[in-house]
This record gives sequence, C-alpha cells and structure tokens, in this order.
Amino acid sequence: MKSILVIGMGRLGRHLAAKMQELGNDVMVVDKNEAIIEELSGIFPNSFVGDCTNEGVIRSLGINNFDYCFVAIGEDFYASLEITSILKEFGAKHVASKARRERQAEFLKKIGADEVFYPEKEIAEKLAVRYNAANIFDYIELTSDYSIFEIPILPQWQGKTIEEIDVRKAYNVNIVAVKNENTLNPAPGGNYVFKANDHIVVIGRSGDVFRLC
Repeated sequence: MKSILVIGMGRLGRHLAAKMQELGNDVMVVDKNEAIIEELSGIFPNSFVGDCTNEGVIRSLGINNFDYCFVAIGEDFYASLEITSILKEFGAKHVASKARRERQAEFLKKIGADEVFYPEKEIAEKLAVRYNAANIFDYIELTSDYSIFEIPILPQWQGKTIEEIDVRKAYNVNIVAVKNENTLNPAPGGNYVFKANDHIVVIGRSGDVFRLC
C-alpha cells in the first residue's frame, strides 16, 4: 500500500484518486473548493479543503509522508507551477504534474516535477492508433518504436498452431498472450491451436502490426 496525495478534484483528479483507492492505497484528496470536498468526503474519508498555492497548507499536509503527489490541475497552469514547486521545496518524494502542452511540461520539469503527464494528448494518440486500423482493440505504447497491441487472428490461422504459422518470422511480432472472450492465455506455447474469435496480444513495431490488421 502506498500513500497518495491528489491535488485538484476535477474529472482527472477524481478518477485518479478513485482508482488509487480501489487498488488499496491510502489516498488524500485536496481541493480549494469546499463544496467539492464536501461532495467527495463520503468517497474519500481523507479529504482536505485548502489552497495548495499557500505554503502553510502544504506544510500542514506533511508532504514527506506521501509516496506520490499528483498535481491534477488543468485550468490554472500558474497554480500548477506554484504547487509543484512548493511540493518539491517541502520534500515531496515524487511529484507528477498535469500539462496540456509541451511548453508547460518544460516549465514543470524545470521547477522540479519528477514526471509530467498529458492525459488529453495520450488519449488522442491512443485513439488515433487504435482507429488507424479497423481491427485494433487495444494499444499501449512502450517506446517510440515498440508497442503492445490487441488484434484478432487472421481467418486463415484458425485450426493452426503458433509454431505452424511462425508469427515471429513471418510478421516480425511476438505473441505475449491469447484472448478468447473473457479467457486469457498468457505466454502460449508453440503448440497452441488458434480458435475462432481468438485475439492475440502482440509486441512489435506499429508498421509490422498494421500488416496484420
């Protein structure tokens, strides 16, 4: 279990805090809007009303007790900068701050952000890749070159084994799992026989995967 601080209870902050709590972490949420915190107090027992651009508020939170601090403020970038800087000044172990543009990310990193995330950009890129080909069901970027994709098998694969098709040699991708509805077969052996409606989870270069779609 980790100790998590989420500052800013917009849509991103709420979803992030809820998921962190669902995963069994100790989560504190903070927003300067009292009505928002009152609304969320039943969901997040550890909630606090305060303007985190105020050093006194940050000091009162005991920042060095948190494993991760998330600054999920999207509309007021100046406030995000201030809060990120104050968090690091008061000993935050790891600060992840939201940015909308590259320039914002540069400023956040200069003042100490350990990590910058772009939810809108990341969603847009994921949607673009997913809908670039008709048969991509999911996509996770690992590096600029390699990603993980969930795609259906080619019709002619049905009834054949992974070894027979020799996917790695023929298509330059590696199969890491096979899915069929709600069943997942991680790291299937070469003798696995493909069935109708099978999806494969593969790792490879986008161009190579697109040839399979």
